[in-house]
Amino acid sequence: MIHKGIEFSVTEVAAGVWTWRFQLGDRIFTGRTETNLDLLAIRRVQLRIDRELKKAGQDQPPRGRDNAD
Repeated sequence: MIHKGIEFSVTEVAAGVWTWRFQLGDRIFTGRTETNLDLLAIRRVQLRIDRELKKAGQDQPPRGRDNAD
């Protein structure tokens, strides 16, 4: 699956237990979540991707803006 250009996978390993994986640059993120709904597991990974993309964007100053007040 793809979310905001990031490919990710979600796999059910046991009843209600899902593992997920995605890669941003050189970093690989993995984890697990517990839910009976596959769409909820997918949504949780999408939210994690959003959070990591936001963090990555905060590491750099905005382009074309003068940060001096």
